Amino acid sequence: MLKDLVLSSIKSCKVFYFNQVQRDDWVAGQAADLSPGASVLDVGAGSCPYRMFFLHCDYKAQDFQGLTPEQLREQSGYGKIDYHCDATNIPVPDSCYDAVLCTEMLEHVPEPINVIKEIARILKPGGKVIMTAPLGSGIHQSPYHFYGGYTPYWYDKFLSEFGFEEISVEPNGGFFKFYGQESMRFIQMTVPWKLNAAHIFRFLWAPAWLLCLICFFLLIPLCNLLDSYDKEKDFTVGYHVTARKACNKT
Repeated sequence: MLKDLVLSSIKSCKVFYFNQVQRDDWVAGQAADLSPGASVLDVGAGSCPYRMFFLHCDYKAQDFQGLTPEQLREQSGYGKIDYHCDATNIPVPDSCYDAVLCTEMLEHVPEPINVIKEIARILKPGGKVIMTAPLGSGIHQSPYHFYGGYTPYWYDKFLSEFGFEEISVEPNGGFFKFYGQESMRFIQMTVPWKLNAAHIFRFLWAPAWLLCLICFFLLIPLCNLLDSYDKEKDFTVGYHVTARKACNKT
């Protein structure tokens, strides 16, 4: 349908949905930096949306496979999962992977610190962890959503404790981009013909909604421009994190 095509086009635009688009670009860049043939485990892979970035690597996927297709990013269902297990107990030997990818899943496990411990176990000395998680988000993938998000101090503390070094924690945008993206959520949640409200209210709301739609489509690109002036980025949507397992740690 035309409506679905338009929505898909908007979601692929960095201006309107920067969070996912920038995260995908960042993961693609991290994947490109890996050597051909590098062994990679995607922890909490879900529908395996990043498999295509690792075609030059020996890519494997892990997931507990407890979500419905509608709860996954690619709503066709899970991708090819090599290890159907808990992320704190992956049935592979110690120090067997060159890199571990873990995106947008730490908030969905009851024991995220033990996930970090397990990643440290399976990475080779000098191996790289590539991860993302939100700083704050609404409840999603229920009932498997246990934490609101993670701060740079969380990554610094627990990655260091489990033998990681060269820890890099980068915010994915600042307040203005975050505000702009949530404006799109407002538009989507208040579509007049989808509101669970009386017909008269939906009829009266429709012109106001159209005005908001026009205003937000002008405001959101401005938010992207303003974002460079947010130096602190304490209200970022999430973080992109890399670290290396120290060669003298096990």
